[in-house]
Amino acid sequence: MRAIQITEFGGPEVLTLTELPDPEPKPHELLLEVTRAGVNYADTHQAENSYLAPATLPLVPGSEVAGRTSDGRRIVALTTGGGYAEKAVVDPNMAYDIPEGVSDEAALALIVQGATAWVLLRKSARMQPGESVVVHAAAGGVGTLAVQLAKLFGAGRVIAVASSADKRDLALELGADAVVDSAAPDMTAALIEANEGRRVDVVLDMVGGRVTDESVRALAPFGRLAFYGMASRELPSPVKLPNLMRFSTTVAGMWLPHVWLLPGDVMGQAMAEMFTLVADGDLRTITGGVHPLARAREAHEALRSRGTIGKLVIDPTA
Repeated sequence: MRAIQITEFGGPEVLTLTELPDPEPKPHELLLEVTRAGVNYADTHQAENSYLAPATLPLVPGSEVAGRTSDGRRIVALTTGGGYAEKAVVDPNMAYDIPEGVSDEAALALIVQGATAWVLLRKSARMQPGESVVVHAAAGGVGTLAVQLAKLFGAGRVIAVASSADKRDLALELGADAVVDSAAPDMTAALIEANEGRRVDVVLDMVGGRVTDESVRALAPFGRLAFYGMASRELPSPVKLPNLMRFSTTVAGMWLPHVWLLPGDVMGQAMAEMFTLVADGDLRTITGGVHPLARAREAHEALRSRGTIGKLVIDPTA
C-alpha cells in the first residue's frame, strides 16, 4: 500500500510517500480501506517529536481515518498511528459507524475536533446556559464547531477570536455574537470590550503565549479557561495558584485521550449527539482542504501557517 512515512523528525519536509506492506489486523481489530484521513495540529507536533506523547521512528502519522470495512460498513475511527495510508487497522472500541446524512469529511471533523469542542464545553469548562464563551482560533477545526456547539448549548454570548476578516466573518456566519482580531495588542481589554464591558465566563484556548496570559486576566469571578493546545509554540506564564484563589478563577487542561478514562461512554455520547446535529442540519462542519496522499506535506505546511479554516483531510484514493 502507499503510505506517508517519517524516518527523521522535522518539519513538513520529513513526510515521505513510500510503499509499505499492508497492515495485518489482530483478531479483535478492523481493517479499513481508508477513504479519508484527518490532519490535526498534533500531527505537526508529532512530526517534530514535540507532542505530549513521544514518537518512535519510523512512523506513519495520522490518528483518525474514515473508510470501509470488508463487509461494507462506513467507519470513522481514532488510531494510534498509521492514518496517512491506503489501509489502516483500528480498534472497534475507538470506531463509530457513520450514519446516513453524514459525509466522511464531516465524520472526520467530529471525531477529534468536534469531540474536543464538546468535551471542552461539557466537561472542562462546564459551560452553563447564559454564560459568555470565548473561542480562540475560531475558524479552525475545533473553533468552527465550538462556536456552534456553544450556541446550541445555550451560551449567552459567543466571542470568536480569529486572525483575518474572512475568518471573523465565517465565525459570525456560524453564530458568534462578536469577533476579536487575534492580533489585538491587549487581548484582555479586547475580550472585555467584546463582552460589552464585562469579564468573560469561559475561554477555550489553544494558542499559548501572551494570548493565554491575557485571556486568564479577562476571566470573571468563577470564570474558566480550558487549555488544549499551543499553536504559537510559545509557553504561557506559569499559573500562580494564589491568583486563582484571589480572583476565583479556574485554568483547566484537556487532552482528548483521557476521555476514555471517564466512567460511561462519554465519547460515544458526544459522537451520537453530534452525528444527529449534523444529519439534521443543525451543526455545520467546515472542510478547509482535501489533499492527495502524495501532497501530505502541503497539508502540514498549510496548518502550520495558521492560515487554514475548518478541517483538513487527506485523500489516499487520489
